[in-house]
Amino acid sequence: MIGEIKRYIRDDGPIKVSRSIKDLAVKIKELQKEYFYKKGIEISLSQIAKELKTSKEDIALALESSNNVESIESSTYRNHKDGNTISLAETISTKENQEEKITNRIALNQVISKLDKRDKEVILLRFFKEKTQSQVAKILGITQVQVSRIEHKVLKNMRIKLEQ
Repeated sequence: MIGEIKRYIRDDGPIKVSRSIKDLAVKIKELQKEYFYKKGIEISLSQIAKELKTSKEDIALALESSNNVESIESSTYRNHKDGNTISLAETISTKENQEEKITNRIALNQVISKLDKRDKEVILLRFFKEKTQSQVAKILGITQVQVSRIEHKVLKNMRIKLEQ
């Protein structure tokens, strides 16, 4: 009966890990505690491998296998500005998203580079420097209404060029 209980506790975790790896993880934890107790510093991975006569890769595998499993939907970051949380899934980016971002950025840079000086300044100040229309107006020496009209016209033209 006791053997079955021990087996259940040992083997029925969220991820199945071989008994030899679990045993190695226990030995590593004990060695780490003992080393820290004696020397007051953490033992290195290579020292653990040498002491237990195994490879660094096996040590790393055993250590990783003993970590708790975390849900991809668990909160990993709390935005201090609005208090919203971001999950691990939201922080993982895919290669496709990165390629799309890079492509969009290149296209946007090409369209912006073809704008005349004043239009370019308005767009850069408003959307890259995050200035208000009033702040842009002061910087450029024009009215806020003019900034609004320029912005509207330029964004409309940029959208047309980007959709082609």
